[in-house]
Amino acid sequence: MMQARDLAGAAQDAAREARDVSEAARMAALAAGQAAVVAHVAAHELGAAAYALRAVVEASPKSDKEAARLAEFEWQRERLPEEIRKLVLDDMRMRNDICWNVFKEVQR
Repeated sequence: MMQARDLAGAAQDAAREARDVSEAARMAALAAGQAAVVAHVAAHELGAAAYALRAVVEASPKSDKEAARLAEFEWQRERLPEEIRKLVLDDMRMRNDICWNVFKEVQR
């Protein structure tokens, strides 16, 4: 856990530095940091997915942002193990408002 925390800190540092580069790069760094350290608190499991969705949206042209968000969400959803998919999707619905509404329209 200590090593994961250190790696998450490095990703957070990269996110701070990326502010001058792009919002997409910053969100990608935050997603990596969240993924590295999420094991200690189960309620944080959606953070990496939400940051990754935001990174994809930020990196997309304005006219393609919603399509990119939906495509990334579908990519993530397809990779969820069947045994936990319903649980994760239900959690996304319940916590969408605190995750910048990136999980909106989660129907499956």
